[in-house]
Amino acid sequence: MPKSFNQQIIEEFRAGGGKVGGPFEGGDLLLLTTTGAKSGEPHTVPLGYVRDGELHLVIASNLGAPHHPAWYHNLLAHPVVRVEVGTEAYEAIAVPAEGARRDELFERVVRAAPGYGDYQSRTTRTLPVVVLERPDHTAEAPRKVRTLADKFLEIHTWLRGQLRHIRDEADAHLAARTAHQGPGEPPPPGLGLQIRQHCLAFCEGLTHHHTGEDDHVFPALATHHPHLREPLNRLRDQHRTLARLKERLLALLADIATADPVRFRAELDRISEELTRHLDDEEKWLLPALAQIPFPPPPPAQEAG
Repeated sequence: MPKSFNQQIIEEFRAGGGKVGGPFEGGDLLLLTTTGAKSGEPHTVPLGYVRDGELHLVIASNLGAPHHPAWYHNLLAHPVVRVEVGTEAYEAIAVPAEGARRDELFERVVRAAPGYGDYQSRTTRTLPVVVLERPDHTAEAPRKVRTLADKFLEIHTWLRGQLRHIRDEADAHLAARTAHQGPGEPPPPGLGLQIRQHCLAFCEGLTHHHTGEDDHVFPALATHHPHLREPLNRLRDQHRTLARLKERLLALLADIATADPVRFRAELDRISEELTRHLDDEEKWLLPALAQIPFPPPPPAQEAG
């Protein structure tokens, strides 16, 4: 079966350390891997990008077609993406810019790559400008991950950091609403894509972490450390409580245009309190045992032939 055009570019990009020939030679190109909104499978596409300081911006232009490209729908459903630029690869949270910030960024994009202005002129839809944000809450994480305890602390640090990020954004949003003065109705209680994307990323990360613990880590620890069985059962109960809180939070985000920010912040505060206690409990009970387990695990020993 012949390879698709995109697949050929992807393979050439990876083989050449981010360099490709043909019509893209010398251009700024990255690979974006999203999770399918319906399939849940990874999908990689080559995209042009524009730098904005340390950030990478990608445009959901779809060559000026009337509909957004599939990768844009994917990142709205699953904001955590993988980015490959040159020989570097990193995980990012994909956040579409909104309002005046989107317009300002799009002007910068068009100055750097005028073709995007042509694409915008071909369609009535506003071309989304997506900011690929690197996680910036890892200062307290272990510098090097040598054990499963280090890996747990890395994940916990990311979860705490994302939660702080969301709370800061919610505070700023509420402050803007409170400061509204003058005639007319106050701004609608939409939370914005920035909060939505970070919230979804946090919720997905929390679910993935707890599923891995329940399915793999906890059973193994209970087998090899029987004295941990009672605290492990308590931690599982906490997982269920956090899952219910997370679903309430996601329900508030189901309609971003009408979500009530006061209720949103109340649910966020509940999750923050529960999650902080839960992570503290996990670290108290599990880190001594996990510190004995190397990470990543060594390859299985080969039998002598």
